[in-house]
Amino acid sequence: MIEESRHLAIGGLIFEGMDQADLTGPFEVLSRIPNSKYTIYGLSDKPVRDMRGLILTPDEVIENAPKLDILHIPGGPGQEALMENNAVLDFIRKQSENAELVFSVCTGALLLGAAGLLRGKRATTHWASFDLLPMFGAVPIDERVVIDGKFVFASGVTSGLDGALVVASILRGDETAQVIQLALQYSPEPPFFAGTPAEAPKAVLEKARAEFKDIVERRKITARKIAEKIGIAY
Repeated sequence: MIEESRHLAIGGLIFEGMDQADLTGPFEVLSRIPNSKYTIYGLSDKPVRDMRGLILTPDEVIENAPKLDILHIPGGPGQEALMENNAVLDFIRKQSENAELVFSVCTGALLLGAAGLLRGKRATTHWASFDLLPMFGAVPIDERVVIDGKFVFASGVTSGLDGALVVASILRGDETAQVIQLALQYSPEPPFFAGTPAEAPKAVLEKARAEFKDIVERRKITARKIAEKIGIAY
C-alpha cells in the first residue's frame, strides 16, 4: 500500500477502435482513488471513436506524458492496428519500467505482449484471444483478474471494474477500494449466466465465436510475427 500523502499519477491510453468500456469502467474506479489524478493520453490530440462509435478525447499526447505511477492499457479491436506501432510500444515500455503498477484490460494485454513485457508473466485477456498469450511468452491463467508482480491483468471488458478495484486496494488499501465499490453500487447480479465460454449455452458460444473469428485470425497472424521478432519459439 502507498501512503495517501503521496500523489499518484494515473494514465490511460486511448486509440481508434478501442472498447471504451475497457477505459471508462476502470476510470470510474481509478479516478476516485484519493490524492490521484487520472489523465487520458492519445496518439494525437484528436478525438477517437471507439469500436461502437463513441467519441473520446485525450487530455494529452503520449509524448508529453510524465512518469506515471499507474499505466492503464485498454483493449478492443483497434488494438490490432497498434501492435507494431513503435511510438505506442515505446510509450508502454518506458512507462512500465518505472510504474508502480501496469494494468491491462481485455486485449490491452496483447499490446503489453507486443512491447515484450509478457515474457514469463502470468496473464489473462479476453477469452477469444486467450490462446494467443503463449506467443508473447506469457503463462495464460484463466481467471478474471491475474496479478504478477506489478502487472495486473483483467480478462475481458467488464472485468476491468474488478481489476481496477484490485488496483485501488493495492495502492490505498482494501477499505478505500470498498468505499469506491460502494459509491459505484457495484454488486453484479447478471440476468443470464453466459459471461464465460464455460457458462454460455453452446449456441450462444458458437455465435460469439463466429463474431470474433476475423479479428482473432488477424491477431493470430500478428502474434506469430511478433513471437518471431522477440525470439519466442511457438
